[in-house]
Amino acid sequence: MKVRRSFVLALAVTVMLFAAGNVFAQSYPTKPIRIIVPFPAGGATDIFTRLISQKLTENLGQQVLVDNRGGASGIIGTEILVKSAPDGYTLMITATHHAINPSLYKKLPYDTARDLVALTLVATSPNILLAHPSFPANTVQELIAMAKAKPGQLNFASTGIGGSNHLSGEMFKSMAGIDMVHIPYKGAAPAMNDLLGGQVSLMFDTPAAGLPHIRAGKLKALAVTSAKRTAIAPDIPTIAESGVPGYEALSWFAMYGPAKMPKEIVTRINTEVAKVLHLPEIQKRFADLGAEPVGNSPEEFAAYLKSEMAKWAKVVKDCGARLD
Repeated sequence: MKVRRSFVLALAVTVMLFAAGNVFAQSYPTKPIRIIVPFPAGGATDIFTRLISQKLTENLGQQVLVDNRGGASGIIGTEILVKSAPDGYTLMITATHHAINPSLYKKLPYDTARDLVALTLVATSPNILLAHPSFPANTVQELIAMAKAKPGQLNFASTGIGGSNHLSGEMFKSMAGIDMVHIPYKGAAPAMNDLLGGQVSLMFDTPAAGLPHIRAGKLKALAVTSAKRTAIAPDIPTIAESGVPGYEALSWFAMYGPAKMPKEIVTRINTEVAKVLHLPEIQKRFADLGAEPVGNSPEEFAAYLKSEMAKWAKVVKDCGARLD
């Protein structure tokens, strides 16, 4: 009888906790939500976050505010997130840097795997391998042949050490078996200006940045870095189909919360963000910016994040990049 009473009591407590969790999730949110963007205003992460936050505000009936906390490749903003209360009122949308930083930096002020909860993959975007019009090669095969004939004489620009466009180039070098010189710049604008001026030959950059110059005849596209051709520029071949099978390097954007968030709130946020990402007007705006909305489950995104961290760790190790 004692065992039976204990079992009934435990079951009753479980049911009450489950019911309380459901009520909590249904009443959430009861105050404004803050989404941290760990980069300055105006970049791709900021633009995507503002599009999402506007629709969330409409759908949730509470203000969803964007808080830009740029610096140190997203580390400053991420540290603010992990120190926040895990109540669903402080979230973060960040980019591929988040999966690269654990390998790039000797020590971080948080544990990427332990101190955050993965909410959803927001969007993915390829880079385009861009070249100045005067560059002799017009295809990836021609570029590889040139690089092998002139090892160490070709160069490519990037927005800085450890970014996705830098590491896209390093992975290309490794998988193609070629040697090119990496020239890091302090930001996208000076790198693009030198590519347009012919001071550097090549650069991996986003469709949003590259396509206007391609259409104007100021740059040419050799390939995209996605596994499949991108809908925004279907005539541009992939690197994988152009002689480097298995190559894939995506820029991506994702939402996180601090660890120990209640599962019911994780599910609610995931559901609401997925609804926004499936709106036709949001899908069109993302496509215009060269990105594909995703909105997968927390479990699917957690698995993807794990695989991306492993992939970029190998690239960072192979090229010896460090930022300490």
